[in-house]
Amino acid sequence: MLRTLTRQIKEYRTASLMTPVWTAAEVVLDVLIPYVTASLIDKGINAGSMENVYLYGAVMIGMAFLSLAFGILAGRSVAYAASGFAANLRKAMYRNIQRFAFSDIDKYSTSGLVTRMTTDVNNLQNAYQQILRITVRAPFRLILSIVMCLVIDARLSIIFIVAMLILSFSLYNIISRVARLFQQVFVKYDDLNQSVQENIQAIRVVKAFVREDYENKKFGKAAEALYILYVRAESLMALNHPIMNLVVYGCIIALSWWGAHFIVSGTLTTGELTSLFTYVMSILQSLMMLSMIFVMLTQSAASAKRVSEVIEEKPDIVNPEQPVYEITDGSITFRSVRFDYKSGTPGTSGSPEVSPKRSRRSALFNVSFDIASGETIGVIGGTGSGKSTLISLISRLYDPSEGEVLVGGRNVKDYDLTALRSAVSVVLQNNILFSGSILDNLRWGNPKATLDDCRHACHLACADEFIDQMPEGYDTHIEQGGTNVSGGQKQRLCIARALLKQPKILILDDSTSACDTATDAKIQRAFREELPKMTKLIIAQRILSVKDCDRILVLDNGVVTGFDTHEHLLQTNALYQEINAIQNADVGDFDQKGGSQ
Repeated sequence: MLRTLTRQIKEYRTASLMTPVWTAAEVVLDVLIPYVTASLIDKGINAGSMENVYLYGAVMIGMAFLSLAFGILAGRSVAYAASGFAANLRKAMYRNIQRFAFSDIDKYSTSGLVTRMTTDVNNLQNAYQQILRITVRAPFRLILSIVMCLVIDARLSIIFIVAMLILSFSLYNIISRVARLFQQVFVKYDDLNQSVQENIQAIRVVKAFVREDYENKKFGKAAEALYILYVRAESLMALNHPIMNLVVYGCIIALSWWGAHFIVSGTLTTGELTSLFTYVMSILQSLMMLSMIFVMLTQSAASAKRVSEVIEEKPDIVNPEQPVYEITDGSITFRSVRFDYKSGTPGTSGSPEVSPKRSRRSALFNVSFDIASGETIGVIGGTGSGKSTLISLISRLYDPSEGEVLVGGRNVKDYDLTALRSAVSVVLQNNILFSGSILDNLRWGNPKATLDDCRHACHLACADEFIDQMPEGYDTHIEQGGTNVSGGQKQRLCIARALLKQPKILILDDSTSACDTATDAKIQRAFREELPKMTKLIIAQRILSVKDCDRILVLDNGVVTGFDTHEHLLQTNALYQEINAIQNADVGDFDQKGGSQ
C-alpha cells in the first residue's frame, strides 16, 4: 500500500524533500530565539547595558526574519507537493477505473468510487502535508526544546519529563479510541454519497411519485449515522485541550515555585526562567501537535487503504500478449457459453430448475449459436433472461465463465481490446449523453467525423427529424445526462453515435423502446437497405421490432429455446407463441407470465 501511494509523488519528490529541510531550519531558529531572549534580559536589561539590548535585539530580529523566510519556503513547498500528490492519486485512480472491466466495476459502488476520489484523497492530501511539515516540526521542536531546558537547568527539566509522561499516556488512550471510530466513518460516507447520487439522478421520479419526504428521511438516516460517529470522535478529541491546559498550568505553577527558589538562591537567572516558560509551552504544544498528527494519520490510514485498492486493482480483462488487431468480418459464434456473476452462490443438484453445473446466479447457460456476417438478428426474451449479458460478451465487457465467444472466426480473447470494441458498436439500454453540443456527442463515435457524416448517421437513426427543427440544429447544447431531450430523441442520437463508428457489428439493446412504432420501423428499414454488410443484433421486448429480422434468438432464463425465423418460431416455439399471443391481444407485457421470468 505505501509503495503504491509513494509512487504517485513522482515530479513532486524534490518539493517533498525540501519541505523538511526548510521546516527544520525554521524550528532551529524558533528554538534559539528564547535562548537569545534570556541573554537580552540578563545581560542587557538586568545589567543596564543598552549596547547588549541592541545587540541581542538585532540578533533576535534577524533570526525572526530568517525563520519567517524558511517558514514561507516550507509552506510553498508543502502546498506544491501535497496538492500534486493528491492530483496524481486522482489521475492514477481515474486511469485504472477506465481500464476496469464490468466485473471490476461491479466490485465498487459508484458512490464508493466518488468518495475515494474526493474525501479519501483529500484526507491523504492533508495527511501528506502534515507528514512533510508537522511530523518534522513537532518532534524536532520537542527534542530541541528539551535539550535547551537541560542546558539551562537540568533540575527543572524533571518537571517537563513528568508532564510529558502524563500527557503522552492521556493522548494515547484518546487516539486509540478515536482511530476505531474513524475506520467506520468512511463506510457511512459511502452511504451518504449513494443517497445523494440516487436522489439527484432520479429527481424526476421522486417528484413524480411525491416521495420527497421518504428521500429526506433516507438521507437523514445516513447523515445522522455519520453525525453520531463524528460527534463521538470529536468529543474524544476535544479532551486533548483540557488535558493539555491542565498539564501546562501545572508545569507553570511548578516552574514558578521552584524557579523562584532557585532565583533567590542565585542558581537561576530571571532570563533563564523566562526562557524555560517558553520552552515548556513549546514542548507541550509539540506533544499536542503530535497527538493531532496521530489522529490524522489514523484517519487517513483507512483512506490510504481505500485509495490504494482502486489503484492496485488488476482488471479482470486485459490484452493478450500478442493481440490480433484486424477483425475480418462481423460473424459471431457462441460455443457452449456459460456466464456466472461472481456474487452468485452455487445451486444444488437436487433443484429441478438448476443443473449440477449451473449456478443460481448463472445469467447464461450452455448457449451455442452461429451468426453469419451481415445478418440481422433479433434477440427476445423476458426480463432477466440474459439478453444484455449475452451482448456484453461479444465486445468482451465480460469474459464467459465457460465456453468461447468468437467474432470474425477468432476467440474475442485473442483480439486487442481497442480493436475489438471499435468493431463492435453497442447502444445500451441506459442511453447516456454528455454535456456539450449534439455534434460533440455524435463525434464520440468518431472524433474525425465530418458534419455530412453526422447528418447521414442521424438520417439512418431518424434523428435528423427533430434536430433540423431545433433553432441551433447540430450545435444545440445538450444538458448533462441529456435532460433537455426526450427519451426517444436520446435513443436516436445514441444510435447515430454508434453508426459513426462504422462497426462490423451493431448491437441495439432495447434501444428503440422509447420510439414510436412508425419511427422504429423506419430505423429497421434504413438498416436493412443502407447497412447490408453490417451484422446487426436487435434486442427488443416487442416482436414487432424483430419480426422482419433474418432470424430471431429466443432466450428464457439464460437458455436458448429457439433460433429461427419469425414464421418458424410461431410454429415451433411455445414461448415465442405465448409472447406473440399476448402482444397481439394487447393484454400487457409478456414478462408478467411466470414461464418467461
